[in-house]
Amino acid sequence: MSVLKNRRGLSKLEFYHNARRMRKELTMLTLRDFGVHSRGAAFKAATGSQQPEGFYDELIAEFSRNIRNLLRDMMRNITAGNTIYPVNEAEIQERRHYQTAAIINCEQLLQELLYCEDVMPVKASKFMPYIDQIEFEIKLLKGWRKANKKIEELLDERKAKKEGREQESI
Repeated sequence: MSVLKNRRGLSKLEFYHNARRMRKELTMLTLRDFGVHSRGAAFKAATGSQQPEGFYDELIAEFSRNIRNLLRDMMRNITAGNTIYPVNEAEIQERRHYQTAAIINCEQLLQELLYCEDVMPVKASKFMPYIDQIEFEIKLLKGWRKANKKIEELLDERKAKKEGREQESI
C-alpha cells in the first residue's frame, strides 16, 4: 500500500537530493547570466545607463565561477561526509567536520547571491527561490548532522557492553 506524497516524511538522503537539485538550478542560473539581458547599446539607450557596454560581463563571470565552485565544494563535503559510517569517535568527528563544511558552503552561497543582488541589476525576487532552497538545504544538513548523536550513543552503548563483558571475564 502506498502513502500519499503529502503524508510522507523526508527520505534519509533528502539533503543529498536537494543539494543536487539546487546545484543544477543554480548552475543553470549562472549559465543564463543571472537574467541580466541586453548589456549592449540597446540596454544603455533604454535605461540611460552610463556604464560602458559589457560592463557586467566581468562581474557575471566572477559570480558564476564563485557560485559553481561553492556548489562543487558543498557536494564534495556532502559526499565525503556521507561515505563515512562512523565506528569510532574519530570517524564521528571527521563526518561532523564534512557536514559542518557543507553548511558553511551553503552560508557562503547565500552571501554570494546577496552580494550579486547588491552590485548587479537583478531583482531580489529573482533570487528568492534559490535563497529559500539554500536555507532548506541548511536545515536538512543540520538535521543530518544531528543524527550523529544517535550514532555516538549507539557506539557508547556498544563500548559499555564490551567493557562490561571484559569485567565479567576477569
